[in-house]
This record gives sequence, structure tokens and C-alpha cells, in this order.
Amino acid sequence: MTPFSVQGWSAEDVANPYPIYRRYRVADPVHQAAPGTWYVFGYDHVAQTLSSRDFGRNVPAHLPARTDPARTDPARTDALRRSVENWLVFLDPPRHTRLRHLLAAEFSPKVVADLRPRIAEIARDLLRDVSDRREVDLVKDFAAPLPILVISELLGVPASLRNWFRERAEWLQQASSARSARNVDAFAKAETAAGELTEYFGEEVHRRKQPRSDLISLLTHADGLTADEITATCVHLLTAGHETTTNLLGKAVLALIAHPELLARLRADPGLMPAAVEELIRYDPPVQMVTRWATSAALLGGREIHSGDKVTLVLGSANRDPDRFPDPDELRLYRDTARHCGFGLGIHYCLGAQLARAEAEIALSALLDVVPGRAVSGVRYGDDMVFHGPVRLMLTAGSVGAELDVVGQLDPGADVELAKHLAQVKRDGVT
Repeated sequence: MTPFSVQGWSAEDVANPYPIYRRYRVADPVHQAAPGTWYVFGYDHVAQTLSSRDFGRNVPAHLPARTDPARTDPARTDALRRSVENWLVFLDPPRHTRLRHLLAAEFSPKVVADLRPRIAEIARDLLRDVSDRREVDLVKDFAAPLPILVISELLGVPASLRNWFRERAEWLQQASSARSARNVDAFAKAETAAGELTEYFGEEVHRRKQPRSDLISLLTHADGLTADEITATCVHLLTAGHETTTNLLGKAVLALIAHPELLARLRADPGLMPAAVEELIRYDPPVQMVTRWATSAALLGGREIHSGDKVTLVLGSANRDPDRFPDPDELRLYRDTARHCGFGLGIHYCLGAQLARAEAEIALSALLDVVPGRAVSGVRYGDDMVFHGPVRLMLTAGSVGAELDVVGQLDPGADVELAKHLAQVKRDGVT
């Protein structure tokens, strides 16, 4: 098969990557795209890798890394490198174990349950600000600010800085491999953001000499954390809790609009929302791929993986594997979604999964009275097949069923009529 790559995709493929995934999952589920570089498409192989001690988030120091995991130039991105090296998602045990244990209490079901009324209040306030507009950008006006405001509550920083936080969170994401390959100034923007956020949170740490009831205080007064670890964790929580939830909300709304019978069922019985959120995450997860590095030789699907090999796990493909989820391209409210890969598996299972679920359940419930009666008039997907979702989603008051543009930033000139796009999706078996 042609070596798999996320470069040069059309707007249609960016918006709907699942037919591409299916071809590789059927023909070559553990796919070698280049020497030392693998893509894994089947559920069992993805789950095996996520749960295995033979694969870690970083190449051990004694092994020859074929690629720098952070893809940064230390001479030009010192602040970015120092921050990323201390992010929980990039740590292996024992550092990962220590930091995750410390943070787990702040993301426990009880803490999230106590936060639910505030999340609902934030959602209502955001919708109140846009309810009278004929046209609304769901991403800009709702899906993006909501998680920023929620994580600001947890961190104990002012909500008035939400736009500043969001801009710098977006700059940091420019350093992801999918984006930096296309944007010449990606690392410069990410370096600026890392420096400014590190400085900001460093000052906040100094203000927490007297403990408060927020996450910065918890980190500041914990035993054994360095200043770099504290500020980096704050930066990571801000960015990790922002884009993933934003993408989840945008894609969930698109899926529900494409399935009006499910939307009507949820309006009639909001108690179905928790199950719907799990299925929406399985159906079109906001994080499509994660990377692991082989720490020792391993067999995966009969293929020999060598120490130091880079293995990219395609979560979006694993969640559409019919061997795990029957008729996976159908959105089913009453599906058994146990152990879907939307939040990962293993020791790096998403720390904020409970919070993301709460945000999605509350936000989508609030939108149930807004989405009906509005048409999707325009969609533009971001240029990232890792953090995957629309960066623009226009809802216009009027009859549902109007035409829509699906535009991917990888191919900004491509305009696709909704009817043609959905027809192609249905021909591929994704409804």
C-alpha cells in the first residue's frame, strides 16, 4: 500500500478521515510507513500498545531516537522544550506516577460533580450572549470559551483573560507535528506562548504563598515539585483541557444535526445524554492519534517493532473497528461503548476524562434548545489530524438542511456543498 501520511489531504478527507482509516485497517492494520515509523489502525493492536510496558511516551536515553519527540530545536525553543518535558502526557513512570497521583484528586468524580453547577452557569451565560444573533460561530462563541472558563475556575485565574489564554493555547498547539510541518513560524509562536504562559503561572505561584482552594495552590504546596514542574503542569492543563473539549463539542453538534432523530430523542429525554456523549466520543473522537515509542523489541500484529521505533496509534480508526464495535460507522445511542479509545487506555488514560464528560453533557444539553431551527451554513476544519475538529462552525437561523461549506485549512480553496459531501460520506458507509 501507499505509505500512510496525513500530509496533503483534501478538505473532504480532513472532515471525514474514516474511509481512509478503513482501507488501511483492512489491508495493513500494523502499517510501516517508513523505517522505524508505524501506524496502528486496529482496535486490539491499539489497545495492546496503550496498555503495554514495551511502549512509552519518550525514547529512553540509552536508545537511539530516530526522531526528536518534541520536534524542537533546543537553541530556538528553550521555553517550549522545558515546558513540554514536564507535561504529564509526555512523562513515563516514575515521574508520571507521582504527578498523576497528585493531580487525580482535583479531577475526581466528586470535584467534577461539585463543579457541574458552575459549568452549567457558564454555558447559559455564553448562550445568552449569542441567542439573539441570526448567525453564530459555535466554535468561537461557545465551544472554545467554555472549557477555557472552566479550567480557569480550577486553576484559580481570572476569566477575563480567557481570550489571552486561548490565543496562547492555540500558539502552543502549532508545535504539534501535524501543524509544524506546514507552518514555518509554528515553533516561534509556540516558543512565545510557552515563555509568556510560564512567566504568568510563575507569578501566580508566588502569589500562592498563602494557600487558596485552587489547583495552582495545590501544586505550589505539594511536596517534591520543582518550579518548572508546577508552571509546566499549569500550562499543560490549560492547553490539554481546551482544544480537546472544543473539538468534541463542535463534532458532536455536527453529528447530531446529521442525525435529527437522535437529536429529537435527546430533547425528549435529556437523561440519555451521558450515553450519547460516550457514543459521540467513540464515533468521532477529538484526539485522532497518539504516539508511543518502543522501549524494547516487540511483536505487534505479527510485525516486528524495534527498540526506538515510533508507533502512532490511530484512535479514530480503532473506535471504528467492526471487530470491537459492530456496525461502527453508525451512530447508535444504545451501543456498548466500554473501553472505547476516545480517552486513551492504560496509564495515560485521560486525566480530565470526567471533566470532559461533564462539560460535554452540560454543554450539549444547553444546546438542545438552540440547535433545532438553525442550519449549518459553514464549517472549516483545522489543519491537524491529531487534535481534530472544526475551527469554524456557523449556525444560521433558518430551515435545517441548508447547504454548507466544509473547508480544510490544508486546502483552503476547496469548497464542498453539503449535499455532495454527505452523499460521499454515505457512499463510504459513514452516516
